[in-house]
Amino acid sequence: MAFHPLMMMTLVVVVSCLFPRVYPVGQNPIDACWRGNPNWANNRAELADCAVGFGKDAVGGKQGRVYVVTTPEDDATNPKPGTLRYGAIQIEPLWIIFARDMVIRLESALMINQFKTIDGRGVKVEIAFGPCLNIKDVSHVIVHGIGIHNCVPEAGRAAGGQGRGGDAIVIFASSNVWIDHCYLASCADGLIDVIHASTGITISNNNFTRHDKVMLLGHRDANKPDKEMKVTIAFNRFGEGLTQRMPRVRLGYAHVANNVYQKWKTYAIGGSSDPTVFSEGNHFTAPDNASAKQVTKRLKTEKGGLQSWNWRSSRDRFWNGAYFLPAGHGTFLPLYSPSQKFKVAPGASAPALTSDAGPLTCIPGKPC
Repeated sequence: MAFHPLMMMTLVVVVSCLFPRVYPVGQNPIDACWRGNPNWANNRAELADCAVGFGKDAVGGKQGRVYVVTTPEDDATNPKPGTLRYGAIQIEPLWIIFARDMVIRLESALMINQFKTIDGRGVKVEIAFGPCLNIKDVSHVIVHGIGIHNCVPEAGRAAGGQGRGGDAIVIFASSNVWIDHCYLASCADGLIDVIHASTGITISNNNFTRHDKVMLLGHRDANKPDKEMKVTIAFNRFGEGLTQRMPRVRLGYAHVANNVYQKWKTYAIGGSSDPTVFSEGNHFTAPDNASAKQVTKRLKTEKGGLQSWNWRSSRDRFWNGAYFLPAGHGTFLPLYSPSQKFKVAPGASAPALTSDAGPLTCIPGKPC
């Protein structure tokens, strides 16, 4: 029996409805860019073309060779070839991958040099139980597909010491940085800090859970260079067990798009010192606590007063009594370049768009 082209088209539509996922490709534009390619393991650097938002231009180690981490050992004084630290501190661009599953306990905070990608696809890699990652005074860094948890301060250093005080990731005076598909939880200080005029940042597809102060954008209210900060926070899952700062913004600009928020303990998004936050297409489920239903929180400045802010919500979805208190006036849309722009779906779609947040289970030779 011969098939007419229209019959074939109908058959394809029917099959696609019955089997909407032939392979586990995420529906958000980042995942759709690369996950359907079964040859991802042989074309790892193509990932660098898939970021969206303000961190779109982060190339990481795209122009460099592949460096393979073969051991979880760490010697902060004399880094040895085959260790993560040795690759991360090199001057040349490198695409860093891992030979096998491993848990890396760092002796001191890992200072990642410019033009580096840390790519955990195909294995299970965790950085835990020691100091963690510091991206300081550099540009073009990508961290993808690893778990970072239970980070602690360096010996003799109190929490808050610019990435050496128990944060999972500190981005300090850096630009063109992309953090994607990571698992972050249970650290002594913050999970991600973007501070000291860092800009051109995208934080996407991550799974955040079990933590108090999740994400800080802006060092201090008085640190005026942070006005230049531009951060995109998209397709993340802010899971249960989180308290606050998802994110907490000072001075700069944050586009918070298509994320899922599950029962924060105190508030979801906070700010001070005249930040601009555009909340678009997010899915907010408030906690049962009647006093914590509001998504947003105005925070006191260091001088004790309340600052004006520009806080807008568009197409967000609210559950269990959650509500967003808008404020401010003037321009609030992200001033993306044509290459940075991406389609933001209504908040009802956010659970599907974030369903694969966190490290993926990827097998070479198959779509991821």
